[in-house]
Amino acid sequence: MPPVDLSKYSKRVLLKTVLDRADGGLGLVDQRVVVGGWVKSSREVRKDPVPATRPPVGGDGKQGTGGKDVRCVEVFQSRIPFLRTIIKVFGGNTAHTKEKVESVGPKPATPSVSILQISDGSSTISLQVIVDSSIAPPSQLMPTGTCILAEGVLQKPSLQGKHAIELKAERLLHIGIVDQESYPLSKKGLPLARLRDCAHFRPRTTTVASVMKVRNGLNQASHAFFQNHGFIHVEVPIITATNTEGFSDVFQVSTSKFSVEEPKKEEPISMDDTQNISLETIKLSIVEKAKKVEELKRSDSNKEALDVAVQDLHKTNLLAAELEAKSKSKSRSKAKSKTDNIKTDDGFFSNQAFLTTSGSLHLESCASALGNVYAFGPRFQADKSESKKHLAEKWMVETEIAFSELEDAMNCAEDFLKFVSNSISENCYENLYFLAKRVDKTILDRLNSMASTTFEKITYTTAVEVLSKVTDRTFETKIQWGVALTEEHESYLVDEFYKKPVIIYDHPKELKPFNVRLNDDGKTVAAFDVIIPKVGAVIRGSQKEERLSHLTKRIKELGLRKDQYEWYLDLRRQGTVKHSGFNVMFDVMVLFATGLNDVRDAVPFPRHHGKVHN
Repeated sequence: MPPVDLSKYSKRVLLKTVLDRADGGLGLVDQRVVVGGWVKSSREVRKDPVPATRPPVGGDGKQGTGGKDVRCVEVFQSRIPFLRTIIKVFGGNTAHTKEKVESVGPKPATPSVSILQISDGSSTISLQVIVDSSIAPPSQLMPTGTCILAEGVLQKPSLQGKHAIELKAERLLHIGIVDQESYPLSKKGLPLARLRDCAHFRPRTTTVASVMKVRNGLNQASHAFFQNHGFIHVEVPIITATNTEGFSDVFQVSTSKFSVEEPKKEEPISMDDTQNISLETIKLSIVEKAKKVEELKRSDSNKEALDVAVQDLHKTNLLAAELEAKSKSKSRSKAKSKTDNIKTDDGFFSNQAFLTTSGSLHLESCASALGNVYAFGPRFQADKSESKKHLAEKWMVETEIAFSELEDAMNCAEDFLKFVSNSISENCYENLYFLAKRVDKTILDRLNSMASTTFEKITYTTAVEVLSKVTDRTFETKIQWGVALTEEHESYLVDEFYKKPVIIYDHPKELKPFNVRLNDDGKTVAAFDVIIPKVGAVIRGSQKEERLSHLTKRIKELGLRKDQYEWYLDLRRQGTVKHSGFNVMFDVMVLFATGLNDVRDAVPFPRHHGKVHN
């Protein structure tokens, strides 16, 4: 029987090579292997104690049957009850004697075996590992999350259960212990929302591990599609001086080291500690104090009382003047950034820099030389959205196709979605099957339908007409031409009206970025959105404006800084070409493939408004 293949770089056997076989691993019985993984669950089984037998002893000090010498300790222990009786008769201290006699040897712990279910992340199935307490104490091995590297022999299960094979450990090469009190996964059945608070541990759960594998499958399928069709993968910058879309909120990049100054403690400006009193109150106090000074001047009071009152009035006037100056200073600084206490040394970049919202502008530059190109990476948007489909840091697949128009890009987007859906259905079946049981039972049917269904193509105007005729429900956002379609509008179109993926094209120009090609009607642009079941919009694309005059006019209409786009306009001045492309919202595509409802659960380490995990 050939040995199980070792993992090339860790000298262990991946669990999937044992557990994902058609026979569940039975064909590998009696093979010696080294496996590693983390304990998912465990239990301890006590061994039946071996009954103590007293060998018969002959008069010659030999065993009655075996003829072997009997050790002195064994003889002594066999006579303990008799000795106790003699001591008791003669009035000896029984308790003391008992302590002395029993201290001859330590009381052995009850023998047991630890039955561990371990996973190394390579399979959705766990391997059962049997570890005798003589090898390692159960208390050290059994906590959830404990990491072990074990060497042993594969055998048929010693106990009845669902497992086809188990490992009987003969030695442990490594134990990574766990503190149950502080380890968050010690608690069973934590919901996905709770797991976000320990993002560094959550991939150890089978659900999140399956999501990450499906995400990996989508990643590989995306690259395969474009590589198979002659696209060239290029890297576009993450830091840019251009607001790509022209209307999105962006993150500004600090161009140098910075330090935060501790706020200075304000010195009291009054002996009676009245610096927190409002300016209006101080002014009223001044009026009263001035009256008092006048009364003292008219009266026959002594000069000392008058001097005290005048001094008090003078201090109050000073306080009022200082408060008024502070009030004016606050008014002037309201429009300033809240980061006024950050010191910066300008000069790293020659101008303002931002995290890019899209790499499409730079991708157009590459398409002008290489033809068909695509990019894959993180993009950043500073919108304070609370949508379950929005992250501040999101991953996108972006493409640009030279010598193509809108129809070409729409066909490419449809083919792309069909290809990746079919690919992960075949290559990630075990993970999808697990997620179908735990998250959404319609996953596999939805992917198969995506791969085989022809998409419906309609104009934005047609979509508005269809939605305007709906009478059996009321949409939160009233539909009319010129209004952006919301998630509920898109859901109705794909889930209830057409009951298939829909591509909506020719949108009002006000709803799309500045660089989308203007249609002949002057009102709409050559842009499209691909709407799919469950998640809504997953792809947005367009034919780009190749006409210099139209593009320059659009930049001016939106009030954008023309100097930031001079390099982009050069592409139109020098050898322009018709071209189109699209952006795939990769994280949303993971939602579609896994059945999840919140994009924060589809990303290893989500960054969103209000919180950065890890």
